[in-house]
Amino acid sequence: MIEINAPRLLADLYELRKIGAYKTGVHRPTLSEDDTTARYWFADKLKAMGHSAEIDGVANVIGRAPTDGPCLLAGSHLETQNHAGWLDGALGMIYALETARAVSESAAHAGSGVDVAAFADEEGHFESMFGSRSWVGELAEETIDAARDQTTEMPLREALAKAGLAGKPRLQMPRERYLAFLEAHIEQGDWLEANDLTIGIVTSIVGTWQDRIVIDGTQNHAGTTRMSIRRDAGVAATRLLQAIERDFPKVAGERTVWTTGRITLEPGARAIVPGRAEIMFQYRDADEAIMQRLHECLLELIAEENATGPCNVRHEVIGHASPAHMDPTVQAAFTEAAERLNPGKHTMMPSGAGHDARVLSRHLPTGMLFIPSISGVSHHWSEHSTDEDIVAGARVFAAAAGELLSAASG
Repeated sequence: MIEINAPRLLADLYELRKIGAYKTGVHRPTLSEDDTTARYWFADKLKAMGHSAEIDGVANVIGRAPTDGPCLLAGSHLETQNHAGWLDGALGMIYALETARAVSESAAHAGSGVDVAAFADEEGHFESMFGSRSWVGELAEETIDAARDQTTEMPLREALAKAGLAGKPRLQMPRERYLAFLEAHIEQGDWLEANDLTIGIVTSIVGTWQDRIVIDGTQNHAGTTRMSIRRDAGVAATRLLQAIERDFPKVAGERTVWTTGRITLEPGARAIVPGRAEIMFQYRDADEAIMQRLHECLLELIAEENATGPCNVRHEVIGHASPAHMDPTVQAAFTEAAERLNPGKHTMMPSGAGHDARVLSRHLPTGMLFIPSISGVSHHWSEHSTDEDIVAGARVFAAAAGELLSAASG
């Protein structure tokens, strides 16, 4: 069985935490100065263990084990949400690094290896998961040209140039080299903690539909425009969202979630009836049929508002990621390792968040492992997990990797 070095694992994780530290979390948005520092720091860690390491033209950090024998690919991402947590992405990267080390140090696995990938922008500061999409050949140059930072409006090309990556080639995944892709992550929810469990073995990753709903009314004076003639885009937006809350539960699944992430009213002044409203809306489920029902329900509610209300409602799908199902063989390896190391303290569960594993699953057998998030908090600087859970998860992750490599070596 592969044995990790727990003190080394924790030391690396806490060292990475210092890059972009913010309160008890981290502020390391994609291609910021701190994110770039973290990428070079990670590349140096890979080189120190004997891997070749390169940061490619979209800021992916790719480490290759010095072997042509059976190989796994493991990784996650290094950037964070703005002013957010220290483990989201980082945990999976340090698990991958430590597992690669442990395999290289194991005489029983001589000739095998674990390649490591830190994919750029899983968090979507520019273009969601553009690093993993580039790696598997799903990212067009035109998409890179058009992408801009959602916070600063900086073009992606400019950000890559500032990081010293302009003109560098984009590396492509050598599909034939890998048995599977493994990713570890904090749960980002409270199911494991609430049920006193240590390990979650992911069965599927939800699909996500992201929509922009635009409502056109008539901007006018708030004091002199009679209520009977108003075309108030803000009122229409409120009415539509109330209808969604009423009808979505009728077609949703047990784990379906939906979120109104932003409502913008124009011109947004106290004494002006808003003439335009924009709603950023998304919904998630692991069942594509349920996602389709939600989409149809939303369109029906928009049509109803157009038919009965004074405003015009327009709808645009701005993102559609289908659900992904994890590989049964990889799930079995995680389950066996979890039962051996944490008997009775593991469960099968879906992922309610998107991950690079969703992209990789279209090209490689893929699996994910979760550890508990304290109080279910993530995407906030107070995000945390205990050292005990971090180490327990790493041991299961490495043991499963060893089992998969052993099976391939016969």
